[in-house]
Amino acid sequence: MRHLLDRVHATARRNPALSRLAILSRILLAVAFIPTGLVKLLGHRFTTIGTDSPVGSFFEAMYQTGCYWNFLGLGQVSAGVLLLLPATCTLGAVMFLPIILNITVVTWSIGFTGTIYVTPLMLLANVFLLCWDYDRLRHVLFAPSVRAASAPSMPVPRLERLGYLVLVVVGLVTLLAMRGLLPMSVVKWMLLLGCGAVMLVFAGWIQACRTAAGREQS
Repeated sequence: MRHLLDRVHATARRNPALSRLAILSRILLAVAFIPTGLVKLLGHRFTTIGTDSPVGSFFEAMYQTGCYWNFLGLGQVSAGVLLLLPATCTLGAVMFLPIILNITVVTWSIGFTGTIYVTPLMLLANVFLLCWDYDRLRHVLFAPSVRAASAPSMPVPRLERLGYLVLVVVGLVTLLAMRGLLPMSVVKWMLLLGCGAVMLVFAGWIQACRTAAGREQS
């Protein structure tokens, strides 16, 4: 079983589409949770829904706890930042698992309209990231006497990396503005900047495909 998983994982790590999916999953999870976590960390309410509904009552009760509300925000912000850093992305994915699993169960329990369909997708993305970093976590499952070397992944061009970085900034600034922590006037500029970031990502993809094709021909 262990050797089969090793082979499947090594094959997946060499797939450029899955490599990009891992990058985008980290970005989307971080961008989704850093602003919302910052709202809690700063002591603000998460929603304006009235307490006459189960959703509003739940979040108001959480807000009234004070330090626990801030603690939840700190956990979300910390996990999001760790996900964005290549050296700590695995730790970020591990931290996010109990967070997003708890959020998924809560949203389904209180019937948070709309969110009940988003949170399972986030949970699925988190599980995918844990599978992507299986080579770093395999010793927890199998405890081998000799740890296997990390499976190589497809290189990502610098141009594409720059595009992802800009997308992170655009997403964070936009969601912070929507949460009232930044002026809404910055959103239109972020949309323009986001279009430029998407162009950088596509340009990086084209560059990577040409490089891979050149290697195959040689």
